[in-house]
Amino acid sequence: MTTTDSKIKLDIKKIQLDFPILSREVRNNRKLIYLDSAATSQKPQVVIDAQNNFYETINSGVHRGAYYLAELATDAHEHAREVIANFVNIKSEQLVFTKNATESINLLSYSFLNATLKAKYGAEVDKRLILNPGDEILVSELEHHANLVPWQELCLKTGAVLKWIPITDQGLLDYSKMDSLISPKTKIISVSHMSNVLGSITDIELVGKAAKSVGAFFFIDACQSVPHMPVDFSKLGADAIAWSGHKMLGPLGIGLLAATEELLEIMPPFISGGSMIETVSMQKSTFTKAPKKFEAGTPPAAEAVGLGAAVEYLQKIGMENIHDHERHLTKLMVDGLKNIEGVTIYGPTDDQDRGSTVSFALNGLHPHDVGQVLDDMGIAVRVGNHCARPIMDKLKVQSTTRASTYIYNDDSDIQTLLEGIDEVFRFFGSK
Repeated sequence: MTTTDSKIKLDIKKIQLDFPILSREVRNNRKLIYLDSAATSQKPQVVIDAQNNFYETINSGVHRGAYYLAELATDAHEHAREVIANFVNIKSEQLVFTKNATESINLLSYSFLNATLKAKYGAEVDKRLILNPGDEILVSELEHHANLVPWQELCLKTGAVLKWIPITDQGLLDYSKMDSLISPKTKIISVSHMSNVLGSITDIELVGKAAKSVGAFFFIDACQSVPHMPVDFSKLGADAIAWSGHKMLGPLGIGLLAATEELLEIMPPFISGGSMIETVSMQKSTFTKAPKKFEAGTPPAAEAVGLGAAVEYLQKIGMENIHDHERHLTKLMVDGLKNIEGVTIYGPTDDQDRGSTVSFALNGLHPHDVGQVLDDMGIAVRVGNHCARPIMDKLKVQSTTRASTYIYNDDSDIQTLLEGIDEVFRFFGSK
């Protein structure tokens, strides 16, 4: 896993120049202050250039043509896979390209469904993948819908039972409840590494050990962690992790699934068709090995090349440096919000056990109104339930305002946000 060796103070002004959108005037002659990277990140010029260069110079059928241009495209595609795999310390054969993280998680859930259905009709499958009525799947109250709904659907189709780890008032998993929730019936545990709403970081080692103690498969939604901190797959103790390219400076339309070689070997494919077969007759087909087994159809080759460029850009800066920078910004934001009367912060209120996503409310004001006034000032924040309705129910709110930072944000962005919140209160006469 390549990164810079020593921690450095980042030159954010220089980094900002790499992102064309940050130099544009977006609202009322104001430059963009982008605080919604938990939803999607902005793209540096090197990523835009890499993707454009693919289309301009080597666009052709990946893994399909025998001519020179197709060989160049295939090499570029597979080189990107190697770069991205190295980023999370796995072999390239362990990295599956998908459309997004949602599809990556669905790939996992449908593989269990397909195995269960195949076994029902006499096909030979690994028994560990078969779900019977009464088997249990464990998630948490922190989950994005992408790591909740696929498991709900799997339970409905197999008769398995969904359980969840509750969260505390501080927005962290209540680990004291795990022992009562995990049993020999637990077949799958799937949790987020970092909450996209509260910024809470899960104790992955603790949950992973609990999963292994009962022989359950352990999966991680790593959408909010891989882009923001060093993540080494071999140290997580997980069977698979899912994340998306667009949240880590890469293009839209590409997701990732990293999994153990054993799991990829035993899982049946999610989508079938061209490019993932070994043999085909009118009666039956056999499938090639991973990762191609899970990559039916035309791959997102240009997107993979763009994402490879994004990973190389992040590696040059260093993930430890990025993580330290974001912890600094998070502390500034949380401390600043604490000092504004009428602001309620949801989730951890320090820079420990949390990432750079901060959700809050302005007392008496609807988040949509907050977001609109901030938008008029050129400040982009997210408002709504953030595709995490159960967390809103737990907090007893309909929605929140969410600010999330990345490597292109600096202290002045946080200060402008805090001043903007004061302006929101003044605009609505709340102070």
